[in-house]
Amino acid sequence: MTKKQIKIGLASGLEARPIAMLVQIASQFESSIYVDIGNKRVNAKSIMGMMTIAMDTGDEITISADGPDEETAMAEIGKYLRGDN
Repeated sequence: MTKKQIKIGLASGLEARPIAMLVQIASQFESSIYVDIGNKRVNAKSIMGMMTIAMDTGDEITISADGPDEETAMAEIGKYLRGDN
């Protein structure tokens, strides 16, 4: 299992469209991927789950991944959330 803290760098924060993109990215990987913010833990592949948490630019969240492609998943998700694309 890999865990990493990420500071959200997307200019718009995570509203509906950016959340949908995050779910699409996470769903490409076989690993289980979760987002932790505050006391909430949500499956990053669940659009409904991800819509229940509010994340804004500058927020620190923890991403965890467990599975055969966890390192690649963490790198791609981190790149997206930091706004590195």
